Amino acid sequence: MKVILMKELKGKGGEGDVIDVAQGFADNYLLPQGIAIKATKGNLKQLEQRMHNIKKREAVRLETADDVKNALDGKSVTIITKVGEEGQLFGSVTPTMIAAALKDQLDIEVDRKKIDLRKPIKTAGEHTAVVSIYREVKAEITVVVKSEEMLAEEAAKAEAEAAAAAAAAEVAEPAEAEEAVETEAEAAAEA
Repeated sequence: MKVILMKELKGKGGEGDVIDVAQGFADNYLLPQGIAIKATKGNLKQLEQRMHNIKKREAVRLETADDVKNALDGKSVTIITKVGEEGQLFGSVTPTMIAAALKDQLDIEVDRKKIDLRKPIKTAGEHTAVVSIYREVKAEITVVVKSEEMLAEEAAKAEAEAAAAAAAAEVAEPAEAEEAVETEAEAAAEA
């Protein structure tokens, strides 16, 4: 049965495409959900008239998808979870957790169903995930999985480095002050 798609249908086509599907699929799913209409002569004629608007919407969707891709591609998100010995997680990192992290850390909303992990994330460390944005537009992100203990260790290490830098600055300041006093004394002696 030939139908005209009114919306994007994954794996079949986009809005305005005329596709051939099984009678049952059309009658039981596509037509009642409003995803497609029958490809009658009248509907095909209306489609020709609407094609200009459909192409405009498609161009806007692709542009928006490219913007989101540029905002996401190569970025990383950190997920804090419970990790057992040897870096094994209690459970796994889910696309829902990644979508929430993207919203919190990068302020980009992504549907969890569009995040492909390739394989479940069950260990701490860096992992790659692919976000399908629109049709063939995809972005690759890095998911960094850390435990609460790892986060505490990193904070302690950063604090220790900051304290060491502050101590080094304090040691350098008295030496600079002595040089300034000597320079003032030399200037006074010359005058």
